[in-house]
Amino acid sequence: MDADERRTGRAVAHRPSTAMTALPPVPVRGSAPTRLATRLQRAHAIADLRAQAARRLPKAVFDFIDGGAEDERTLRDNVAAFDGWMLMPRVGVDVGTRDLSRSILGYPSSLPLMMAPTGLAGFFWPDGEVAGARAAGRAGIPYCLSTNSVASIEQVADGAPEGERWFQLYFLRDRDWMQALLSRAAAARYRVLCLTVDLAVQGRRERDLRNAFTMPLRPRLSTALDLARRPAWLAGAARSRLGFGNFQVAGRGFTSVAQHVASLFDASANWDDIARIRDTWRGPMALKGLLHPADAERAVALGIEAVIVSNHGGRQLDDVPAAIEALPDVAEAVAGRAEVILDGGVRRGTDVIKALALGATACSLGRPFLWGLSAGGTEGVSRAIEIFRNELDTAMTLLGTPSLDAITRDHVRARRGGWERSSAG
Repeated sequence: MDADERRTGRAVAHRPSTAMTALPPVPVRGSAPTRLATRLQRAHAIADLRAQAARRLPKAVFDFIDGGAEDERTLRDNVAAFDGWMLMPRVGVDVGTRDLSRSILGYPSSLPLMMAPTGLAGFFWPDGEVAGARAAGRAGIPYCLSTNSVASIEQVADGAPEGERWFQLYFLRDRDWMQALLSRAAAARYRVLCLTVDLAVQGRRERDLRNAFTMPLRPRLSTALDLARRPAWLAGAARSRLGFGNFQVAGRGFTSVAQHVASLFDASANWDDIARIRDTWRGPMALKGLLHPADAERAVALGIEAVIVSNHGGRQLDDVPAAIEALPDVAEAVAGRAEVILDGGVRRGTDVIKALALGATACSLGRPFLWGLSAGGTEGVSRAIEIFRNELDTAMTLLGTPSLDAITRDHVRARRGGWERSSAG
């Protein structure tokens, strides 16, 4: 299979451009809005969904989503660094209709967004991976399943058969097991492989250490009252089969994520191993976890079709560049030979515009997806996507850009004096 065939994978029919002036609300089943739908409609920004998630989840579980490595500087910088760029609108442009669609590795996505691979989604909402995949399919954007999912590869494919599915893989010590996961993903019609290369070991996530976070959650006397105050989450957890769905090992009991990574993941993987995976996978492939432009150039040389600029959401090595800071150099190094996806810190539609102006093809949503999921399952994820859609459409209208292709480097300016690192938690 040549590079062009790998880039497109299976044949995908072209979706007509989406010109819109009005945006649909979150679908509501039945004749009257449910309490959940009403609550979700009160979320007008991603920060509102985060607040709803914090009210529903036990503190230890919310901290697993929200936390980062060590002093969490990179976690904060991922968001704050967007402030280093200003938008420069143009006037006298016909923006009566807007086209928000974008091809992502051959898939005609309705938005320049994809659902990032996020571990343990089923821990935050029953069947969370299926709920997220359904919302992504409904919205017409790609969904990427994490290796560390609660639901298995097959369960997500069966539960959300429609839509664009990607599978994210880590390097495992057991290469036969790793190959088996690849074969299962291909058989279940996951079109794109996302190989993550920045988790040789797990970063020191001190919130999880202080909370003694395990999978499944091990109640302690100090956390019993907090758990009792979250009956909705407890009820969902009680009827869910919690574990690492793609790593069913009998008798493992309570396991920290760090122990899980240390026991199964391979810190010795190198570029030769990456090349072998590229030769093995018969479809488009993205390499996730790159910050250095030289690594992006090497990925392109191997025939990898997309690089994902990411610091793992600030959850691995602290004090590395924010994703948006690393993006321009990576995009310049790739020089159009592969697609570039930004992962990290995206909270607003204007963040998406800044990323596209600086060379990204699309953006990947991690925490916004999980906050929406934790707040309301499939409908919560749909609400998060709707918020981004509304914000992006409004910003494009006011910026004077009727299509994503119209967004250029000329539409952003570096803020004088740069941006100041936030000290807020």
